[in-house]
Formats: sequence, structure tokens, C-alpha cells
Amino acid sequence: MEHKNWLRLDNAAKIYPAAQRRSWSALFRLSVDLKEDIDPALLSEALKATLERYPSFRVSMKRGLFWFYLDRNDSMPPVQPDVCCPCPYLNMKRNSGFCLRVRYYQKRIAVEFFHVLTDGTGGLSFLKTLTAEYLRLKKEVTVSGECGILLCSEAPDEGEMRDSFLDYAGDFSVSRSESDSFKIKGKIEKDNFVHLTCGVMDAAQVLQKAKEKQTTVTEYLTAVMIEALLNIQQREVKNKKRLRPVKICVPVNLRRFFPSKTVRNFASYVNPGVDPRMGEYTFDEILQAVRCQMGTEVTRQMLGAKFSANVRDEKNLLLRFVPLALKNMVMKTVFRLVGDRKTSTNISNLGILRLPPELEKEVTRADFILGPLSENPVACGVLTYGGKLRFNITRTICDPKTEREFFSLLVQKGIEVEIQSNLSSRSGE
Repeated sequence: MEHKNWLRLDNAAKIYPAAQRRSWSALFRLSVDLKEDIDPALLSEALKATLERYPSFRVSMKRGLFWFYLDRNDSMPPVQPDVCCPCPYLNMKRNSGFCLRVRYYQKRIAVEFFHVLTDGTGGLSFLKTLTAEYLRLKKEVTVSGECGILLCSEAPDEGEMRDSFLDYAGDFSVSRSESDSFKIKGKIEKDNFVHLTCGVMDAAQVLQKAKEKQTTVTEYLTAVMIEALLNIQQREVKNKKRLRPVKICVPVNLRRFFPSKTVRNFASYVNPGVDPRMGEYTFDEILQAVRCQMGTEVTRQMLGAKFSANVRDEKNLLLRFVPLALKNMVMKTVFRLVGDRKTSTNISNLGILRLPPELEKEVTRADFILGPLSENPVACGVLTYGGKLRFNITRTICDPKTEREFFSLLVQKGIEVEIQSNLSSRSGE
């Protein structure tokens, strides 16, 4: 650890403070449902112990002369009742300075994270540890340190707080330039309401469909989304010369390729897709393109070369000593030119939530939800638990065309989908 009271932002986190704005603050949400209603006082007590175990989360973001940094925060974030709109803007001043927000509703525990702290894997570890500590206090449930749970009785490990991008960056990097992608368009909700639509599927059924096509679940779902967006673009763009590539941003957990204990950000991405200007595509052709692109880019060598370019920029002496105000202007411009413009939406699949048997007995449901993206009005988070795959789509525009097309295609391919949404909650406000 660099200093017992402060941390530099990791390499992936540096862009978010500069790029955030009132309508977008790079949040994601993880939640579990238990068998009994949540006791907010016990949840607050469990949160206090969990934050001590995760010192890189017990922080406030501060503005330095050259960079933002994370400073230890000895106060406590409030445990808040949940709301129907996921991942609303996080006002850190009203949140005791913290970059995460803990909510509860009936049997649900939810944590919303600002991406400067962690990625989905680190966030899942935090939520599982918080849940384990809460159940220990409420029902004397004891678990061992497995399945990503960090025991609150143990001291933090320095490796959990490392910036693993710096540890594994190499000398060679690859260009990050690529063409812009088709953008989903529609009327933005005036009240900043975020629509949430959850498609609940039998995980075994989805896996079987993927196996029939000799592909993975992530590749299969990505191909279906590309097909859905191609259909939408064909209906909306009559002039074929104005067609754009349809690409999906798929985050990749780098811990699969580089040994790391970090609970901070350590993920990269790939952008598989097809270009309709080259002609029409069958679903099998889309799937083949996705499988080939993922196979080529999701390797230790290619992923390492990609994030090495970012580390190289961070280490640039000229950039390091540029004042933060000027640096922010440059980073905002770069993010606006690159950011989400290169993809139509994203699909972040955290895979199967694995819990020790003691927790499996208590947890009935789990969800992963991405907050609104900076440029794209639709975002997708996927998590599987208890034999159910939950595909959560958040949307900031009024028209549900993306969800309708995507889930309709899944049904046409023989996958049963149960649809849930937060619209009923909104109408009851």
C-alpha cells in the first residue's frame, strides 16, 4: 500500500472523475435478496466491519494538484432505503464523502459503486463479504474465506489494494483507434428516470443453446444483441450509405489471465461486432464473427497490450505534471471522442455467483445492474444465481425497442424469458 491513509486512483479509474457529470457518474449496482426482511441497524454495523476489511473502499475522492486520489474516510456512509430507479446520481457530499452507496428494501441488500473504486469482481467480493457479516450478526451464520469472501476478522492484504495494471503493463501496446458505432436513439426521459427491465431465464437452457452453437453464453447473448440492433438500424436508417457498424462492449476480467488479489479495478474490454455495409448477416454469421473476434482478442497477450497503452500514457512525464484542471479538460475531450461512441451498448456478464453453502441457504436472488452510460442510452448487466440467469437492461430513453427486440429474438430461438420491470414501482410513486 502506498500510504496508510491514501491511494492513487488505479489506471482504469483515472478517467471517471474527469468524465463524470450530473447525468452520468459511472455507477453499477449489485444486490442479493435474503429470506428475511433486512434490519437496517444490523446492516449498518455489518457495513462498518466490512469497510475496515476493504480499506480501498473506506475512502473519499480528493482533488490533488496533478491527479485525483483516494483519502481514508473515518465516517460512515448512511444505509438508505432503496428506490425504484437504479443508480441515480451519487452526490458524495451527501453520502458522507463515500464513493459507494448501500441500500435496502424488504429482503434486499444492494450496493451501488462509483467505478473509481472497483470493477464488478471487486464489487461482488464486497457485497458477499457484507452479506456474510450481516448474517453473522443477525443469525450467527459463519462462513470461511472462500468464493471471494474476505473475512472481517482478518487484516487486509496489501495485494488487495494494488493497481495490477501497473504490475503487468508491458513495453508493447496496440492502437485503440476504431470506427464509431451505430447509436440507439430516442427521446430522453425528462425526469432522469432510468427504466430497468430484467429478463429472467433458465441458465441451463441458455447454456444448452450456446453449446448447440459451440460457443459461450456471453458470446451467444452478444450475438443476439447485435442481431437485435441490426434489425433496429435497418428499420430506422433507410439510406444504406448511412449504416454504421454494430459493436458491443464486453468487459473482460483480467484476473483470469494475470494473477492478482486486487479488489480494485482490473478489467479490460473487447468490442465484437459486424458492419452491415458489407451486406446482410444471418445469426450464425454474426455468432461466428463474435466468436472469432473474442477468440483473437481475449488472450493474455492482446489484453495486456491494450491496457499497456493506458499505462504508458499515465507514465508520460509531460502528462503526469500537467495541472489537474488542464488535464481534466483534455481527458473530458478524449472521453467524449472515444468513450462509448465506439460501441452501440455493452454486455457485462459476471458469470455465476458462487457462495459457500451457509450463504446459499439464505440468499434467494442476485442481480447485477449497470447504471446509465455516458453516450449510449442502453446498458446490460448479467448475473447467474440459483439456476436463473438475469439479464438486466437499463434505459434512459422512453422507447423500449432494444429490450423488445432482444428478448423477442431469444424467445424465437427457443429460450423462455420472464420479464420484470420497475415501471410498476414508478406508477406507484
